Amino acid sequence: MIQLGMVCTHKKTMSNYQLIASCSFGIESVVARELRKLGIDNLKTENGRIEFSATLSDLARCNIHLRCAERVYVKLAEFKATDFEELFQGTLSVSWGDILPQNAFMHVIGKSVKSKLHSVPDCQSIVKKAIITKMSSKYGIKVFPEDGTAYKIEISILNDIATLSLDSSGAGLHKRGYREEGGTAPLRETLAAAIIDISRWKPYRMFVDPLCGSGTIAIEAALMARNIAAGINRNFDFEKWGWLPQNVLADIRNEAKSAEKNLELEIFASDFDWKQFKRARENAERAGVLDSIVFQKKPISEFSTKKKYGCIITNPPYGERISDVKIAESLYIEMGEVFKNLDEWSVFVITAHENFQKLYGSNADKNRKLYNGKIKTYLYQYLGELPPKGE
Repeated sequence: MIQLGMVCTHKKTMSNYQLIASCSFGIESVVARELRKLGIDNLKTENGRIEFSATLSDLARCNIHLRCAERVYVKLAEFKATDFEELFQGTLSVSWGDILPQNAFMHVIGKSVKSKLHSVPDCQSIVKKAIITKMSSKYGIKVFPEDGTAYKIEISILNDIATLSLDSSGAGLHKRGYREEGGTAPLRETLAAAIIDISRWKPYRMFVDPLCGSGTIAIEAALMARNIAAGINRNFDFEKWGWLPQNVLADIRNEAKSAEKNLELEIFASDFDWKQFKRARENAERAGVLDSIVFQKKPISEFSTKKKYGCIITNPPYGERISDVKIAESLYIEMGEVFKNLDEWSVFVITAHENFQKLYGSNADKNRKLYNGKIKTYLYQYLGELPPKGE
């Protein structure tokens, strides 16, 4: 059965669309919580994606506000495809002429998992052929210039079920625009934000990243605390489509700006590497939160505090190269020695090292498998006490 989104026939309206927010495996519940905060319910959660019904305004709002999702798609169709003819006919059933302008650059990408149609390039070719066939019946021509706005169309096949969708985000939502250069195995901004959400940290508590690298974790904490929308300073592909009136998009951005807060925060970020320290400060300045973070150049061995109920979130080196393994393992041992003296503190460490807990010297209260891009990592959660009510 083919299920078409309202986009196919109501491009200029504010009617409901079927949208998909994609995310890294393991943080689906965090993204779902974000969507509910935006007033969006009736969520269907699957591995790495959350599907929901929403308006065009919600499409813009999700792109601007979601901190932990990777992209937002407009779902166009879903159908069974066990051979190329089924894939062609399913794609042909979409009203492409109501979606794409005559000069649209049709960029088809794809993926296939556990399906009979396993050749992604062939699937992309069939989809593109069906789109052009449908466009020809709309515009009365057979050759299209494709010199206009780019429309990224994704064909995704899972267990022989094909889903056609349109990428509204463009560059991944983790690209906030403040980080020009990451360090070794940089933590994605979206994953950093998700870990902060998981940590239960609130702006009235002290926050520390003693191995800050390019500063992503501390910067995301400051952005969250000050309620600065994740995508407020970037652009998205949907803006070029002309579906959403400019005044509506401007109102959404102004609404986000007016909701920003100017709080006194205790966010500390440090690193022993001068280049990393300098890069982190530059990134924070571009993000507009340099005045909310105290940056210090010092090794983790020098970290100490008399404060209680603080929160440490850090992404130490993984030791991916053989020459770096011993250095990373020594650092984990040192972390265990330094952090064990922090009574009532919560500590969250994300690493790909399988023996982290043994080197750290204690087992985590919780352990969550997460993916930093394609790297399988583990979030080790050492849960300290929360501040007494009213403190």
